[in-house]
Amino acid sequence: MDNTRPAQTDTRRLYGRRLGRPLSGARLHALETLLPRCQFPIPEKGHSDPRTAFPAQIDHLICEIGFGDGDHLAEMMKRTPRHGYIGAEPFINGMSALLKQILDEGIDPDHLRVWMDDAIALLETFTDQSLDEIYILNPDPWPKVRHHKRRIVNQDNLDLFARLLKPGSPLIMTTDLDDLAEWMVTEASNHPEFAWTASSQQDWKTPPENWIETKYERKGKMAGRSQTYLLFRRR
Repeated sequence: MDNTRPAQTDTRRLYGRRLGRPLSGARLHALETLLPRCQFPIPEKGHSDPRTAFPAQIDHLICEIGFGDGDHLAEMMKRTPRHGYIGAEPFINGMSALLKQILDEGIDPDHLRVWMDDAIALLETFTDQSLDEIYILNPDPWPKVRHHKRRIVNQDNLDLFARLLKPGSPLIMTTDLDDLAEWMVTEASNHPEFAWTASSQQDWKTPPENWIETKYERKGKMAGRSQTYLLFRRR
């Protein structure tokens, strides 16, 4: 076992506010009820199999980085309830929204583990080839050039995603910003461990089969923005 210490949670790579609008009583109740049960315990040292954090037996493990309000993650859990899900979202409003939906709709929380902090700090502690899918949907664009280093899709993080994904597993990314889409395509295409599955413009402008449309995506379309769907596979 690798006995090197993982990234510490007090060395944060978070920017912006942790709490936006004040929480309703229902959201506070969901946090108090489910967060202690579902939060992911970070190991003290070395790499560990993330499946050991689940009380249920998990054969297929999906991770969503920056899940927003959690509507995509919750819908995946309803469609394929036997899978395991890891959701990372640093903002309390988003975390409370997901947990409220889990509670309200009776979704089994034993198949969910969440992380309300920097996703990379958690993922760095996982064993090799421990994830079956990674989703990064409409990440923060960090539009200023001096902030581009904060974008979640970069060569260092792609190294990490490649280590964690099983061969042939998908890395699914979306954005409704052309500049960020170009950035993500360039970064992922230049990484030796990822292959872009698109062969024409229609492939990245058409949602994949059985796609789950998020509230953010619908709002963007209503505002006239076009969503780009980027599907890469671990070689």
